[in-house]
Amino acid sequence: MRALLMTLLLIVTAIVLFTSIAGGESGTKRQLEQAGGAFADSLRRLSP
Repeated sequence: MRALLMTLLLIVTAIVLFTSIAGGESGTKRQLEQAGGAFADSLRRLSP
């Protein structure tokens, strides 16, 4: 029973850490979206 409780606590902690790091205004997902947008804009400005 104790091992199950420790496992669940570890999983919940990992989920909370992931959502706090990846989500939000300054999260990794938002930074990747901004970087992708900037990259797409620079590609559009290239002249063939």
